Parts: sequence; structure tokens; C-alpha cells
Amino acid sequence: MFCNTKKTKTIHHKHSHSHRGEERKRLILTCSLTGAMFIAEGVAGFYANSLALLSDAGHMLTHLLALLISLGAIIFSSKPPTIKKTYGYHRLEILAALFNGATLFLITLWIFFHAYQRIINPEPIASIQMFLVALVGLFINLACALILKTSHGSLNIKSAFVHMMADTFSSLVVVLGAIVIYYTEWYLLDPILSIMICVVILIWAYQLITESVDILLEATPKDVDLEAVKQSIRELPEIKDIHDVHIWTITSGMYAMSAHVCTRDFMVSETYTVTKQINALVEKEFHIGHTVIQFETDFCCTENLTQSCLT
Repeated sequence: MFCNTKKTKTIHHKHSHSHRGEERKRLILTCSLTGAMFIAEGVAGFYANSLALLSDAGHMLTHLLALLISLGAIIFSSKPPTIKKTYGYHRLEILAALFNGATLFLITLWIFFHAYQRIINPEPIASIQMFLVALVGLFINLACALILKTSHGSLNIKSAFVHMMADTFSSLVVVLGAIVIYYTEWYLLDPILSIMICVVILIWAYQLITESVDILLEATPKDVDLEAVKQSIRELPEIKDIHDVHIWTITSGMYAMSAHVCTRDFMVSETYTVTKQINALVEKEFHIGHTVIQFETDFCCTENLTQSCLT
């Protein structure tokens, strides 16, 4: 008796092409607004001598990068797989995220260094200009968040929405800081606020890097319980046991699984029905959309208790 292998087809995208086209338009608009505000804050921060405004511009840059990653993911995910790139171009999103996370640490090091110098030697700040620019940035961030919030609920867009809400908080901090500096002339507050914003950037960068590395190392997704997946599959009528289970992430929200499944000795044609049952189960319960199933008979399972049987 032999063990056969059956590879399932990749599931279709949950969103229609019209929805993806609308998401692309929303992201392009959001990227344009965020990019324009990043340039405005950077230039204004330089002329106003406000490190907090510069750090907020740096924070806005991090979210602009996140938006571009989301936009790139939508664009490249629509490209068909090739002979050499059988999973398509989805991993470009992860590589870009890893690169962006690494560069964020360099940005925060620069801001921390200058904040330290400002704490030792505080400098006057054009608080009115700081206030006006940060206020415009606050409204831009709120507008971008509203644009993304009214989208169709994809995980990609929801992630971009969270980043924009974080940038809205950053702009709000700078606005309040400018008001305090205007009335108190406490210029030391500017580097203190810049350090606070940098801490937020560092937390986001750390999470971005660790999540990217986990995906590249093909770690089990955090929201998937491997033991629960195996137990659920064992409960199917035709399944006697399952082993050598691997679950990994192709790109954000796109999970894949390979497994060896022990069944009774039946005809090869019957594996189609069993495969459909497994696919329906893991997609509904664990959002796993791509599976590679290797079937094994009683003979193979008995002969290889701790190893997968040879094909």
C-alpha cells in the first residue's frame, strides 16, 4: 500500500475586484495626504526649531511607509504566481516591513541624540508656527483615519487605520505642547515631547520587526492554536490521526498548512471528499486558506509512529 499526496488550490480573495479597487483608491488618497503633511511638518519643524514637530514628522513618515506597504500589498497580491515565484509576490510586503522597521530605529536614535542636546541646552521655539502646523497635521490624520475606517474591513486596511490613529495621537501631543510652550515659554517641554513620540515609534518598530521575522521564519501565527487545529481535524469521521503539521504565514492574514493525515485504506478518488472537509474546517475555524495534505493508510501510520511515511 502507498501513501498519496494531494495539494489543494489556493482560495479566492474574500473581496471582489471592485472592493480591492476601491481600497486602492482610498490608500492612494491617504498616502498623498500623509506624504504632503510629512513634508510640511518636516520643513516647518526645521524653520520653527521644534524637535517635537520634527519627531512628529518622523512618526508620520513611519505611517506613510505603513500605508505604502499596504498599498503595495494590494497591488502586488493581484499579480499571478510564476514558475519561480509559486506563491506570488506576497512576501514583498514582509520584506518591506522588515526594512522599514530597521530604519525606524535609526530615525529614533537621531531624534534621541538631538533631544539630549536640547535638554542640556534648551533653545527658543516658534510655538505659534509649531501649533498651526501640528493642528493641520491633526486634521489630516483624522481625515485619513476616516477614509480608511469606511473601507470594507480587510485586515490590511484595518492595520493602516490603527497606524493613522496612533499618528493622530502624536499630532495631538504636539498641539498641546505648543500651547503650553506659548504660555509658559518652557522650552524644555519640546525635547520631552519628542522623546515621548520616539518611544511610540520604537514600540511600533519593534512589533513590526518581530512580526516580520516570525513570518520569514515561518512561525505558527499567533492567533492560530496548532493543537486545536490537529484536534479539530481528528474529529472528522474519516480521520484516524494527523501528524507533521506545519502552519505558517505567507503574508499578513494569509495562512498555509501542510500535514500528514492517517485514514482508512480507501481509493485515491475518495481523498477528494476528505480534503474538501479538511479545507472547509480549517478555513472556517482558523482562516487557513492554503493546504497541502499527504494521506497515509493504517499501514504507514503504524510503521511510522513518530515519522511521516515515505512516499
